[in-house]
Order: sequence, then structure tokens, then C-alpha cells
Amino acid sequence: MATYRPGRWPGLLTSFSSKLAILGAALILGAAIGETRIPLETVGQVLAMKMFGGSYPVDPIDQGIVWNYRFSRAIVAASCGAGLAVSGLVLQTLLRNVLADPYILGISAGASTGAVAVTIAGIGGGLVSLSAGAFVGALVAFALVIGLARAAGGFAGTSTGQVILAGVAGAQLFNALTSLIIAHSANAEQARGIIFWLLGNLSGVRWPDVWLAAPVAILVLVIITVHARALDAFAFGSDAAASLGINVLKTQAILIGAAALVTAVMVSIVGAIGFVGLVVPHAARLLVGPRHGRLIPMTAITGAVFLIFADIVSRIIIPGQVLPIGVVTALVGAPAFALILVRGRGGAR
Repeated sequence: MATYRPGRWPGLLTSFSSKLAILGAALILGAAIGETRIPLETVGQVLAMKMFGGSYPVDPIDQGIVWNYRFSRAIVAASCGAGLAVSGLVLQTLLRNVLADPYILGISAGASTGAVAVTIAGIGGGLVSLSAGAFVGALVAFALVIGLARAAGGFAGTSTGQVILAGVAGAQLFNALTSLIIAHSANAEQARGIIFWLLGNLSGVRWPDVWLAAPVAILVLVIITVHARALDAFAFGSDAAASLGINVLKTQAILIGAAALVTAVMVSIVGAIGFVGLVVPHAARLLVGPRHGRLIPMTAITGAVFLIFADIVSRIIIPGQVLPIGVVTALVGAPAFALILVRGRGGAR
């Protein structure tokens, strides 16, 4: 990785500040825009009251909407977008395939199965949390996908197209298991709620979810950032990484574990949201290039802003109705997925 000269640091800091400013503006818009429009001035007053102890003549209803509903929802959307985007970046680099992401590889489907098994089927007898069940499901799904890809001979070589095919098969399997659990153990009301949740749902998000989503997203982002140079090496293959003195198996385990953890936690909170991990890393590469020292933070910020605006669209696109956020991300992600295929970039990088 290139060494930055001292004279370049002011520009880098300004760029980082700009990213944070964009994220802050997106969070404020997420708190202001909805079925009931709230002026930006009112949003600022509410945030000042809650965060800095200010005193302003704000309507209690507006205060409740901004603080208890929209702002917490925007923070969880940002955490989810950043976490899923960075997870997709890690998987694309480790597998050297531009089509890899948690959704396509079945990790999200496995997490959904684990979460539903805990909440509906009662596996764990109440001793296993929703996030823990989702994490186990995500790891099992990824292990199954890699095992199937190895059996097909696709993981050992430089071409990893078999991994994507194995991921599609794994996702279908775990989606079927999820449907089976719902059909067997859930009543009609639970089934409706779970099906809506599986499409990606931020409607029930509140501050307790923030205290889970945000720390996990930050922790995983730190772990992956620490391994930025290793990811640069893995972009040329595991043999190249090993030749540079990187402990390949240990580093892969840490990075895949981090990707599975953030995916599982976000799925347990908002359900399976597709295409964020696929589309956002490509957009970030266009902006800052392939070096992970810059690519990781850009991917995180872009993913956070993307999902905040997707959530805004989900609330206003149909008057009087909230659309599952996964529908909005699919409307963006599916054409992008098709574009990547058409351009012939589905093979190994």
C-alpha cells in the first residue's frame, strides 16, 4: 500500500470530513422526510434538545416523531447500510468475484433461518438470542456454500463462479427452510409479520436497536480497516497474500467471521436486505479506486447514505403505506446486477 506524504494529509482529512458531513446531512433528512413533513429547523431543535440539553418551543408530537421514530430509524439504516456494504466488499475481495455479497451467497438467507428458528420454532429454549441464532445460521450457510463450491472444484482455483452458483443454491435452501419453519410453527398473524420482516422492514426500529446495530457496525468496520493491507494482498489471490507473510487461514477466518457477524445482526433487526453489498462496493471503487485503505471508509459511508435514502423512498413512494425497504434496494440492485453480467464481469477479478 502506498505511503502517504505529510503534505497529502490535509486533503485526506478534508475528504473524510466531507464524508461525515454527507452522512450527517443524510441522517437529518431521514428524520425530516416522511409522510408528515417536519421542517429542518424543527429537526435541528429536537436534536439539540436531546443531545445537548437545549430548550426550544417544539411541539411534543413533532419531538416524538423525530427522536423516537425517525432519527433512531435513520441511525439503524446507516449502520445496516455500512455493515452490509463493507461485508460485500470483503467477500468480493476474498473470493475475487465481483458478484459476491451476503445476499447472493446465502449468508442473509442463513441468518434469516437462524433468527426464525429461534423466535418461531423456539430452538434454544429461550437461552439463545435472536442475533446469536442469526449468526449461527449465517456461519452454517456460508460453510455450506464453500463446501459445495469446493466439491464442485470452484473454490480452489482462480475462477470462483462456482461459489456464486453454490450461493444461489444455498440461498434457495435456507429460504425454503425458513418458509417451512413459518408454515409449521407460526400462526397467521406471526406469518404475516415475518414475511414483511423478511423483505426488509425498519418500521419497528427504536433506540434499543440502535445500541445493538451501531456498535456492531463500528466494531466490524474497525476490524476490517485493520486488515486493509491484507485485503489489498488478497485481491491478487491467497497465494500472493501468503507470499507477503500473511496468515491466510487466520485472516480469512477473522474477515469472514466479521462479515457474517454484521450480516447476522442486521438481519436480526431489519430482515434480509438484498443488493447493498453488491452495488455499493462497485460505486465506491469508481470513486476512490481499489486500494482498501480508502475503499473501506468510502464503502461504509456510501452504504450508510444509500440505505438512509432507500428508507426515505420506502416511506413516501406510496402515500399512506410503508414499502419494505428490501423492495427499494432490489429496484436499484437488480438492474445493477444485470449490468455487471452484461458487461461480462461476473468472473474472477
